[in-house]
Amino acid sequence: MKISTRGRYALRVMIDLAEHYNGKFIPLKEIAERQEISQKYIEGIMTDLSKKHLVEALHGKGGGYKLAKDPNEYTVREILLVTENSLEPIVCLEKDAAPCNRAAECRTLQMWKDFSKLVNDYFDGITLASLAKIKIEDNYII
Repeated sequence: MKISTRGRYALRVMIDLAEHYNGKFIPLKEIAERQEISQKYIEGIMTDLSKKHLVEALHGKGGGYKLAKDPNEYTVREILLVTENSLEPIVCLEKDAAPCNRAAECRTLQMWKDFSKLVNDYFDGITLASLAKIKIEDNYII
């Protein structure tokens, strides 16, 4: 499993929204400037996040984006699944995977299942609010 740039940027954008969480819409241009990500690239990410109801969008003057719920209610896993579609380490564990004819004798299947559970539980245990509280100064997290 490898998290894409799109997934990493989705997390950065959501953290930015959490850091500025006040119930008001934040213009995309401001988010793009703070995160040093092109506005065009973020637009695609925001469309996906909006379709999954993780953010609310308002078009026109005074518009922008805001979190659809409290930052404590989001998990990293939930956000990553919007861009990654799956966090499974192997294809046969993905949601709609065709049954494997070797599953009964596969010596590594349980290992992959255990690894998948570790990854999913880990990302489920990290909230957006907890990431938004992390501050980096001189390359150290404080």
